[in-house]
Amino acid sequence: MKKLNQSDNESYALLVTDMLNDFVNKGATLEVPAARAIIQHIRKEIEKARKRHIPIIYCCDAHKDNDPEFKLWPRHAVKGTAGADVIEQLKPQEDDYVISKTYYSCFYKTSLDKLLKKLGTTHLILTGVVTNICILYTTAEAYMRGYKVTIPQKCVAALTKNEHQFALQQMKCIFHAEIV
Repeated sequence: MKKLNQSDNESYALLVTDMLNDFVNKGATLEVPAARAIIQHIRKEIEKARKRHIPIIYCCDAHKDNDPEFKLWPRHAVKGTAGADVIEQLKPQEDDYVISKTYYSCFYKTSLDKLLKKLGTTHLILTGVVTNICILYTTAEAYMRGYKVTIPQKCVAALTKNEHQFALQQMKCIFHAEIV
């Protein structure tokens, strides 16, 4: 597998988080309007990853009908519904991985860490929504599990500019993420 940087001991994976119909589409249940502006940037990251043979992992909300999260947020990304599907512009390909999640972090109660260890991953590139929720908590867990994290800031979006900036600052200062 080719490496993103020069170091022989680094192995990367690209995570595409919650770029789902229920978050991205206009008028969607939990619409993040800024998410539409990051689609092309994420597509470029995916193309770069494919050229470098970097695994692409889609981490996607897949809630049950009666998910406790719906007490806090409107019903969204219910497993088996169109709202839980990755948007058409970023559909996974056959060689990509798809991890279902039901909490903010892509690690919590998922097979992500096991997959990353199997792939020999040391460094994650995080993209998707929402910067101050799923991206932030995934970064926190990645850091605590010993992964290095890079966040292309044009590839993440939040509901507000303030929340977006706060999360980027937290990820940089607290979890030593590289914001590029």
